[in-house]
Amino acid sequence: MDDPTLWLSAPTEAYQKWQRNEAAGADRRVFSPRSIVQHEAMFERFMRHLEAAQRTLATFGPDHLESFFVDVDRRCKPGTTTRLRYQKLLDRLGRHLVDVGVRQTNPAAVYTLTQTWPEDEPTPVYLLEADDRRLQETIIAVDGLDDRASRNRAIVGLLLSTGITAQEIRQAAAVDLDLAPARPHILIPKRGAREARRVNVDGFAVPALVRWRNCAAAAVSPLLFPSPRAGGLMTDEMLGRIVRDELLAIDVRLPDMSPRMLRNTFARRLLLAGRSNDDVMQMMGLSSQRTVIRIRATLPSSPQTADTT
Repeated sequence: MDDPTLWLSAPTEAYQKWQRNEAAGADRRVFSPRSIVQHEAMFERFMRHLEAAQRTLATFGPDHLESFFVDVDRRCKPGTTTRLRYQKLLDRLGRHLVDVGVRQTNPAAVYTLTQTWPEDEPTPVYLLEADDRRLQETIIAVDGLDDRASRNRAIVGLLLSTGITAQEIRQAAAVDLDLAPARPHILIPKRGAREARRVNVDGFAVPALVRWRNCAAAAVSPLLFPSPRAGGLMTDEMLGRIVRDELLAIDVRLPDMSPRMLRNTFARRLLLAGRSNDDVMQMMGLSSQRTVIRIRATLPSSPQTADTT
């Protein structure tokens, strides 16, 4: 049993200890290393909300949970299970706080009574093969681009050709991109539970990346794509606008026009080319085949030679 006072004096430390030593899911299985990292980030976000409201884990109530979920809904795309994941996490936390004597009641319990998980996860959004090829052809065309357009073309090219995440491209260091003709690639360092990996860059993205690297704006920061104003990390909002604008330029309109859609397209392209689920999982830095299996389900029916277990 953990120390109840630690939940009030050092809540993040208390959560980490509980998460790594005692906490388990509904099936009583311990959480995977990646889930632990995700849960800790979710807990820290909830704690920031409580701190802003001048509440602790012992004093927050239903109103604070409701305002927190309003913020979660505002920041998350429709159709995702983010809110449900927070509800399950906070209910699990609330039950534990009651067990160790930090609280007398669990205000999050009511949410688990009214919410159910969707029977099917949303179908992944991706570019059809013809649109994928059209976007690649646009990315190759770099003549006459100014610095801003070169940057945008390079960003979309790197996302489409490597399948790296929005966070990974925002944090990418310039020195980790190798455009040597033999095998251009980018190194993605280990972050949290995601292992380091090397991802090859397809040829269609190389001209835009070379042009961006030669721009004066690219030489002032250790980041590959720094924020044009502050010089630090580019925001998710700005990255999303860049991707969306490049898609609209070729008249592509989809429910999801984010970097995630380009990542799905990358994975689907590999599966169409005959790569196995395990190959694609490794190239995307995933710890399970769950996402890849969902994307494989969108392929035309054909005999499968890939492992799907």
